[in-house]
Parts: sequence; structure tokens; C-alpha cells
Amino acid sequence: MIELDLQIATDGAVPEEADLHRWCELALRQRKGDSELTIRLVDEAEGRELNRTWRQKDYATNVLSFPADVPDGPDGIPLLDIPLLGDLVICVPVVEREASEQGKPPQAHWAHLVIHGCLHLLGYDHIDDEEAEEMESLERQLLAELGHADPYADE
Repeated sequence: MIELDLQIATDGAVPEEADLHRWCELALRQRKGDSELTIRLVDEAEGRELNRTWRQKDYATNVLSFPADVPDGPDGIPLLDIPLLGDLVICVPVVEREASEQGKPPQAHWAHLVIHGCLHLLGYDHIDDEEAEEMESLERQLLAELGHADPYADE
């Protein structure tokens, strides 16, 4: 089961909560047990501030992922057995602008960014080429299951 805490801190057009939940379920289905996460939908000012604070980049980005920081014991096993994955912050105006600029249906772009963010919460990354290919391949597969085109096709 996925418990989704949705926070809407913008006046922009946002997907239905049921869609956000469905995209999270798809991305997190490989995880055993329950999952808890927050998705906060923000305006450009909050998105820029968070990106500047946490990534030292002075612009609003589409999605930020903040994995839960559950401390490990000396044996490397988490001290707390909780289903908390972390938080996603999605900047609504950036998502809208990117979808328009890239000629993508907004729903497909939203699905991609939610899935992308959830995969980051699971530990996937795209720092090096091998990690990027693994993550992007999974994103392509999951989006295809939703009937959406390859988000990386134009790269």
C-alpha cells in the first residue's frame, strides 16, 4: 500500500490525486511492503529557493527528490523499520513549460517526472552513464505501460 501526502502550494493546473497515486504505485511496485511519501506541488519561487538551498543551483527545476534519512545501526541495517521513502517537490510552472516546449502531452510529462522522482527515492540515479541507462530504461518501460512515448527519444 502507498500512502501519499499531497501538498498543493500553487495555483497552477495539477494532475488529479488519483493519477499521482497511480504513477507512484507503478514506480514503487518493486518495493516490498508499504510506502509513504509526500508530493509537494510548488510555484516557481519555492522551487527556485529549494533548488538553490539543496543543490546550489539558482533556478527552479522540474522535480526534486528528498529521500528519507533513516539512520543505520552499526550493522548497516536501518534503526527504524518505517515505510517512509521521502518527499518529492514538483514545480508546476516548470513542468507546464517543459511539456509545451518539448511538444509532450502534459499528462505524459507529469507521469514521467513522478516516476523519475520515485525512482530517485528508491536509490536510482543518473550520475554516470551506466546508472543513467538503467534508470532511463526503467522509466521507458513504466511509461510504455501507461501508453506514453519514450521521454528520451529526442535526446
